[in-house]
Order: sequence, then C-alpha cells, then structure tokens
Amino acid sequence: MDEFQFRDTADALNPPPHSTYREASNAEIAVAIRRLARSSVLVVGDAMLDRYIYGTVERVSREAPVPVLNVDREVAVPGGAGNVVRNLGALGAAVAFVSVVGDDQAGSDLTGLIGSQPGVEPWLLVQGSRATTRKTRYMAQGQQVLRTDREDSSPIHPKLAERMLRILRDAMLATTVTILSDYGKGVLAGDLPSHIINIARSSGRVVIADTRGDFARFAGADIVTPTTDELERFVGLRLVTDDAIASAAETLRQKYNFGAVLINRAEDGMTLVDKAGAMHLPIERPEDGDSSGASDTSVAALAAGLAAGMELSLAAKVASIASFVALSRHGIAVAREGDLLAAVTPQGSALRKIVPLETAASRLEAWRREGRQTAVTLGRFDTLGPEQLRRLERARAESDRLVVGLERDSSAHPGTPEAVRAAQLACLETVDLVVLVDSSNPAEFLYALRPDLLVAEPNHPGAELLPTWGGRVAAL
Repeated sequence: MDEFQFRDTADALNPPPHSTYREASNAEIAVAIRRLARSSVLVVGDAMLDRYIYGTVERVSREAPVPVLNVDREVAVPGGAGNVVRNLGALGAAVAFVSVVGDDQAGSDLTGLIGSQPGVEPWLLVQGSRATTRKTRYMAQGQQVLRTDREDSSPIHPKLAERMLRILRDAMLATTVTILSDYGKGVLAGDLPSHIINIARSSGRVVIADTRGDFARFAGADIVTPTTDELERFVGLRLVTDDAIASAAETLRQKYNFGAVLINRAEDGMTLVDKAGAMHLPIERPEDGDSSGASDTSVAALAAGLAAGMELSLAAKVASIASFVALSRHGIAVAREGDLLAAVTPQGSALRKIVPLETAASRLEAWRREGRQTAVTLGRFDTLGPEQLRRLERARAESDRLVVGLERDSSAHPGTPEAVRAAQLACLETVDLVVLVDSSNPAEFLYALRPDLLVAEPNHPGAELLPTWGGRVAAL
C-alpha cells in the first residue's frame, strides 16, 4: 500500500504567493551561462567510485539461469559528491573538494581521478579502517544488468571530522558558495552539517544542502534541494499540482529556517520557493534518457551560478536547463557550457542531435526495443549539395531513424570545421543523430551502434560486420 494519501495538499497547506521575480530572456540566460566559468565553489560530502563494465549478452550461463556478459570495456568515474565536482569542472568552475576515502585501492583510484581534473583542489582525507564507497554497474545493450555496492556508511572518525572543519574554514575563504552533498555514507553524519553551516554564516558564504531527505540536520542552510519524492515523504502526502508542491516547500522552508527550497521535479522541471514566493521552472520533456546524476548536475549549475553573482531566480533557471541536459542523456553525464547554450539558443533542439558514441549506442538500443529500424551513413559532408541531400533522404526513407557518422577534423582534410558540419547536418529533418567518428576506425563506430542498414558501398571499411548481427549494406 502506498504510504501517501492520493490527494492534493492545497486544502491542507496554504501556497505561497507567485514569485515577483522577472523571467529572464534566452539572451540574458545565455550571457549568464558564459559567466559560470568565473565561479569558485567548495564541495563537501560523500565521494564514491563509480565503475561501469560494458559488454554484450548473447546467452544464458549453463551453470545457473543468469546472463553471461562478454565484457568490452570498463570505465571508472567519480560518483556521489565527486560527480558534483565533475559537473562543476565541466562548467569551468574552480572547485575545492573535501571528503574522506578509505586506505584501499578504490580510494587511491578515486583520489587519482579527482586530482586529475583541471581546476579542482582535492582534500581527500584517508581513514585507514574505512572502505571507500564504490558502485559497480554491469551494462549490456544499453541496459543495467546488475549493480554491486561496497560501502561503509558509519560516521567518519571524530578526529577526521575535526580536521575537516579546520580545512573548511580556510577553503571557504577561497570560495563563494559551499555545497553539502549528502549521500548518507557517513561524511556528513551527526552534527557536522550544523557546524559547517555556522562557519559559512560567520564567513558570509552561501550554503546549498543537497541531502536525501534528512532535513533537520541541515537546518539554517541558505538553499535546500529536495526531489518531489523527498518532499512528499516530509509532508506525508502525494503532491499532484504546482500549488501543492509550492505549499509543501514553503512548509519545509519555514520549519527548518531554510532561505529557499529548490525542488527537483525530474521531467516536470523545478520549483523555487523563497520569501519572494513560488516560481515554477518547467522544462521540455526529453525524448529519452534517464535521471542518473541529474540532481548532481543541477546543483552544480545552481552553485556555479550563485558563485558567479547571479540572483537566485536566474541561477535556478540555469540549474533547470542543466537538469534537462542531464535528463536527455543515458547514464551519468556532465553538462558543459556548450550544452547549456545549445538548450537556450533557437537552434538548440537541432544541436541536441549531436551526441557522443556512447549516447548514440543507448539511443539505438532503445529504438530497437521499440521495433524501429535504424540506418547509418558515414562521411565528411563538407558541403550539403543536392546529391548528398538526396542520399540522406533515401537513407531515411529506408528506415525509421537515420544516424550520420561524421568524420572528425584532420590535418589531411582541412575542410569545413567539424562543428559547422555537425550543426548543418543536425538541422536537417532527415537526420536523427550526428556522431563524430575517427575516420581511421569506422568499424568501432559500427560495432557500437549495430545498425540495421549501412548506406555505403559494399567494400566500405567495416561493412563486413553488418551480417554478423543481421544488418545489411546498400549503396542507395
């Protein structure tokens, strides 16, 4: 049975007034986005090591009724609060990161990954008896087959907590905004958040609390960023409408003396509630993608915006755009300045067709599950003359979706820059995705996508792979 009542809370809680903030134009937002790289942010919280093991599943084991994953590659990235740091770095912000890892290989790997990021000053303290939190995801055909976790969520050692506070006092002087990224893994346990908030208040610094519903320990923070689910658990009611969301957020704000509440509503956008009232920030619903890491992306953009001098409403708008970018992609992804600008410029919808190979592979797998046929063609496309346009139209007519593998810039072919060529292709209605390809290895591109149709001559490099998964080659 659902723990919430299936009714709106508007009859139980009084909604705050509609915000008096002026809505910024796309041009103003674009200018603001370009200021994000001037920001400096302190991140404190639970660092994790996220491992992704990619492969294919083609059979079930004879030993047990489980799929056999043929591993192709492995990727390791910072997770948890480390993913917030990744997103801040992607926006060009200067970042100080304070966290705790164990004295183990995962801790060493995580320290190396964090330390190698430009603009990041890591303070990763080591607790010898502690296991570094790590999550390992096994991926096949764009889907997660299994996830394994190793973690120690007990509070960090008191002496480490005292050392963290000493480091934070200095780090706050070099930064403008502090993010408390609490994943419940022990770094921000007990009364440590209240001590950090008091230090920030005495230093005149803004604190954003990104906690998983444990609001009381973060009382007094300038901004808290719950999801709709966390807000529903707080009020004990199902929240259906914008007014219900705003009412619950205002109740939360007043109870714990938060300056503002920014609710992450996933595909429904975000809602900002502060003393000025409520402001709803809807987003365009992504065609596909998932919510992995979207809250980290949005809180990073929010912090960078405030640190760059934006007023709260504008920083929240930038955060909602960043959330849309993350929701539009599969897996853990960062939002860069160019991604945010593409989302607010007139040609933004077209530019979102330009994706990395990994994203394209996930999209094709999703289309296969929907029963859609996909065609692929490759080339430089320095110009889009009548013959090339007809070729693309014929390819699209033979399939439900068309992906163009665009050869990257090279010194051997100094023609039109790849960014221009990619944008021109993305603006065509016949093209669904554009992926930049290394011309020396088209086979890797084709193997990753496994299209139903390759539009090319039979002797095209990589064409011999198509029959192995039931695809075909046609010159059209």
